Formats: sequence, C-alpha cells, structure tokens
Amino acid sequence: MTSALQPRECKVTKQEGDSYGFYLRIEKYKLGHLIRNVEEGSPADRAGLKDGDRILRVNGLFVDKEEHAQVVEMIKKSGNSVTILILDEASYEKAEKEGVNFEELGQKQTTQQQQEQPPPVTNGVTVPVPQPRLCYLVKEGNCYDFSLKTTVGQKGIFIIVESPQGVAAKAGVQHNDRLIEVNGKNVENDTHNEVVEKVKKSGNHVVFLLSDKETDQYYTNHQMMLKRDTASLKLLPHKPRLVELKKGDNGYGFYLRVEQNGNGHLIKDIDSSSPAAKAGLKDNDILVAVNGESVEALDHDTVVERIKRCGEKTTLLVADKQTDTMYKLAQVSPCLYYREIQDSSPAEAGEEPTSQAEQEVNQKPKICRLVKGPSGFGFRLNTIKNMSVQFIKEVRKGGPADTAGLEEEDILVEVNGVNVLNEPYDKVVAKINDGGDRLTLLVCRKATYEYFKSQNIPITASLADQLYDTTDPPAYTETPPAEPERTSPEPRERASSSSSSLSVASAEEDDDTQL
Repeated sequence: MTSALQPRECKVTKQEGDSYGFYLRIEKYKLGHLIRNVEEGSPADRAGLKDGDRILRVNGLFVDKEEHAQVVEMIKKSGNSVTILILDEASYEKAEKEGVNFEELGQKQTTQQQQEQPPPVTNGVTVPVPQPRLCYLVKEGNCYDFSLKTTVGQKGIFIIVESPQGVAAKAGVQHNDRLIEVNGKNVENDTHNEVVEKVKKSGNHVVFLLSDKETDQYYTNHQMMLKRDTASLKLLPHKPRLVELKKGDNGYGFYLRVEQNGNGHLIKDIDSSSPAAKAGLKDNDILVAVNGESVEALDHDTVVERIKRCGEKTTLLVADKQTDTMYKLAQVSPCLYYREIQDSSPAEAGEEPTSQAEQEVNQKPKICRLVKGPSGFGFRLNTIKNMSVQFIKEVRKGGPADTAGLEEEDILVEVNGVNVLNEPYDKVVAKINDGGDRLTLLVCRKATYEYFKSQNIPITASLADQLYDTTDPPAYTETPPAEPERTSPEPRERASSSSSSLSVASAEEDDDTQL
C-alpha cells in the first residue's frame, strides 16, 4: 500500500501582506490537518492544493501528529513561501485505516527526487550533485563590492564581483552567479530595479541564494526546482552547534525559558561545572532541535517534555544570537544545518572526526599577486587534453611568480577575480595577457582542488591564504561586457524589514485557521 501512495510536494508563494488563499482545519470525526476553502486563482490554488488534502510535512518537518496551533505557527514562520507535503483525502483516509506509517512515507517522499537522480559520474568517479549556495554578506565601508547585471535576451539577474578581495568574494559569491533569492524572497521574475530596491532595504546585511552555470544546467536537465532548502550552507560564516549532554546527579544543569519578545526557547542560568557547562552550552543560546527534531514551533511545555523523555542523555542543536539572526534573515531553519552535517558524516563509524578539520586547515587555495618583470611574470601555463583546468609550470626561481608564491602544478582557479576553471586554454591565456603588468591569481594544489570538489564547495577567494599585502590597490578594473546590459552598484540605503500576520478564527468544535 505504501508504494502506491502519491504524496505531492507543493511550494506555495505569496506576496507580502497577502494570504495563501486556503483554510487549515481540524474537524470532528476527521483525522489530520485538512486543507479547506481554496480560493480560485490564489497562491494555494496555483500550487495545486485541493479541498480535503491533508498536510503531512511543512518545510520537510513531519506535522501529522502535531497540534493545530503548532502547524499554523510553522507556516507563519515560513514568511512568504512554504513547502508542504500533502496527501489527497481518499488516500489519506484509506492509509489511516490500513495503519500506514505517514512519517516513514514522508521521509521517503522528501528524498525521492534525490534518489531518482543518480549523482553524475565523470571518468568513473562520482561527482557531487551541484547545489545552489547561500551567501551572507556584511558591508565593509558602506560597500558590498558587487554590481547587478541584466542582459538583453537573457533571463535573470547576474552578479558582477567588483574585487577579488571584496565583501562579496569573501562571502563566496562568484562572478556571473545568478541571483535566485534575496533574504528568502524569490527574485527570478523581478525587474532589475525591484532587485536593487530589495538589496537597498536589507541595510548592512543581506543573504543571497545563488546558482552558477553548472548548477542551473543540472537542475534544468533534471527538471528540478532551485530552492533554499536544497542549498549548500557551507559558506555561511555562523554555524549552529550540536551539544551532547549526559545527565548528572542534579540533571543537565540549565533552565529553559521563553522570552516575551518571541526570541524562541532560550538556554538560561547554566550551573557551573554542570553537564551543560562542560558540554559548551551558553547563556542565551537558542534551542532549535532535540535529538534532530525541530522544536522551533512548539510551546514551552512540549519542549521541556521532549527533553525529559530523552532519559539520561540528549543531543541539542542550538544557535547563538548572531547565528539565529543570520538564519532568520535567510528565512531558513537551522535544522537544515543538522541535516547537512548528517548527510556528510563519514561512512565509517570509526573514522577520526578530526580528519575533515585537518583538511580544511591544511588545504587552502592561495592568492598570488604578480608584478611583471623585465622577462615577464616568470611562469608558463599548461593544460591537459580533455581537462578543463590549467596548471602552473616552469616557475622561474627568483622571478615574479616565485616571489608571489606560485608553485609547479598549482591549478589556476581565477584570473583577476574571474573564475577560469571551465574556460579553454586560449581564453585563459588571453585573460592573463589582458591584465597588463599586474596579475592577481587564485590557485590551489591538486589535493586542495579535489578536496573542495568532493565537498561540493566552490573554490573562492574567501577560502584562500593571501600571500601579499591586501592594502595595496586592486590590480585591475572590471571591463563591462560588450552586449547590451544594465549594471547597478549595490545599494547603500538601510530600511527595516516588514512582516505579515495571519488572522485566526476558531469554530466551536473545530480548529480553523485562514492562511
């Protein structure tokens, strides 16, 4: 019976201040959270919701057994876009009678798309599936160091990285990335000016959901939707923390409180020398999940009860204020971080946990700045047939390349801030020649290249060791493309964000909420 069930994943997106156009109800003598009164032409109608559908999951989290008010709160916290997994009325009621495990069904459904699409294989080696990326930019000197570009005849808003050492590059933004979301709001169909205005209103901090050419092509070929809950979080600078606790004689040694200002479930009054203190919990940490299950939308008593049920030990996912602010700006739950680290855990249980950290420390790309000497830059560029990378060769001892830190067999990643990994040899040579007497190169060793490729992390200047004085002025000026286009420097105004509310109406016997 389970295999015959066909839950549907629907992404419902509305405009600021509007409703989704449906009611969520629980009704006497009926099981589940019911979709009712879907308005014709509404976001819910366009997304495919039908009267009588039952909600199984909200943004990937199982909700079939949760209270009505908690499911409503989860949808409210999604902002202007929510992804729900639903089952039609007849299938739900039949499956309920037959004792189908809806949670297991939902888990299978949410991963079905990835299972159906095998990872690409190149030369017999499995290549990680490309992912969109979340990047968090914080202004320095009233500037983000990027511009927005639109080109006649080409759909989308693209980013021009102004400096290889600027804010955008450090955050992991790559030249010609396509902009999908600004602070959790989709901008793929926005005009150039509308996107500029959204970035202006973000003030000194902004989160971008970005896709490069390779990712766009992969998702298009496999008819997959680019969305933030499939994005890589590896470039986000602030991370939630997993804290493992073992109960002591006096419990775990902390209090859990809910603040009036709605900042979530806060860790407070940690006893010194308690299990909580030893495990690294801190005052004002925000509790996100208990043993991998989100508690963000649950009430205080329910969260306390869940921790108590854990027995002698529990694992908490927490976020400090800085991390929580960043994730809220992106409209992403920190639970996605938990899912990401679970997916990337070593296959071997006995594998040393420090191995990846050691790789990250010891394997970094490097930035080398060269000033042409009387005999040129002092290196040659080499390529291998059927490969899309170029290698540094014949580094002359004492020459500009040697002095700047270039080494034999270094792989060339960027030339003057422009990624050249997939460029043909002659175009890369032309870019170097066009740089004049000064050259800024991002390079890495082969092992570094393979490591970041295996982790599906773009190699950017933000990851690099810098081998020169960064106070020196940039070695190049961005030359605009020849085709007709519009570019706008990133905006400099600050504006406060707005939020929308839901109206709630209750029936005498049924819970009924308009969304």
